[in-house]
Amino acid sequence: MTKLKNEQETLQAIEGDLQCSGCAAVLKFSPGTKSLKCQSCNTTTMIEVSESVIEEMSLQDFISDHSSEEEYKVIVTVQCEGCGAAATLKPNITSDSCPFCGLSLVIKNGTTNSILKPKSILPFKIKQTEAQASFKRWIKSLWFAPNELQEHARSESYLNGMYIPYWTYDAAAESSYLGQRGTNYTETESYTASENGKNVQRTRTVTKVRWQSVSGNVSRKFDDVLVIASKSLPEEYAQELEPWDLKELVPFDEKFLSGFRTESYQIDVSQGLPKAKIIMDESIRRDVCRHIGGDHQEINSLDTSFSQVTFKHTLLPIWINTYRFNNRPYTFLVNGRTGEVQGERPYSWIKIALLIIMVSILAAYLSNKVA
Repeated sequence: MTKLKNEQETLQAIEGDLQCSGCAAVLKFSPGTKSLKCQSCNTTTMIEVSESVIEEMSLQDFISDHSSEEEYKVIVTVQCEGCGAAATLKPNITSDSCPFCGLSLVIKNGTTNSILKPKSILPFKIKQTEAQASFKRWIKSLWFAPNELQEHARSESYLNGMYIPYWTYDAAAESSYLGQRGTNYTETESYTASENGKNVQRTRTVTKVRWQSVSGNVSRKFDDVLVIASKSLPEEYAQELEPWDLKELVPFDEKFLSGFRTESYQIDVSQGLPKAKIIMDESIRRDVCRHIGGDHQEINSLDTSFSQVTFKHTLLPIWINTYRFNNRPYTFLVNGRTGEVQGERPYSWIKIALLIIMVSILAAYLSNKVA
């Protein structure tokens, strides 16, 4: 009870800081700046960004000690019955739509949860108008896009600004391996060729590979291996938004969230670690291949131990647009820092069929003309 009361008092203090001194309206974070701006009278207020170091948390200590209450915050979220996304509620709303699939949200099903506080945040840098322009250019470049999608891009289809939860992991990796090193060498071989109806002997130089068994050890330190903690976004497209300028992370401040929505994490830090190890493994295997040397490399076995594993919970900015075609949602993502666009796209099979027909008619016409 005391914990919830403290959280409510903190929230009230934050909301007080977000009140415009000029007209008492709500101040919203202005992307690309470090200030809050009033949408009514354009009054701006600077956000005092903390200069404290963004600390990593020891994963082992966190799991064994379950951390302290100060590391958590109480939030109210509503879960979409369509895609399962759990997003924070906007203040004083009675209806809303899911930013991930576009379906109506059942507001009465909002729940209170205690989640690990973010340690850092990467504020929005790209404004909504800039993201919209990038989105339109991307759709315009798509071949065989349905006309409805083109119309959707030309309309005022607003992008939702969302802060998406991520985990970053640091670790020291020690790996031992057994493998094969392949070294190219050349040999001259004889072969029989047919010339003027006669068999003649010829020689040629061929490249072969000499294999040698090898073993060794490699070590590497990883910094800020990024794992998305959301199940709501298409992961393959979210990954294509990388790289993120994580060097620009700032200590978490609720003020950066004003005017935007946040998704609470659906993959906890323990569940995210195996994903991080898969990413680390790709780098380790490249290190092993370099260590093996030669012209070709094969890894027969690889044993890696990880130590000094630390993590932090951070929020990254993504503009999201959902388009429904044939009753299926398609999600488009815009990196809130760079404007990079990724996403699923529908195809117009009518346009594809018409192209095939046109090509067939043209081929038949040219064939008759030649004949």
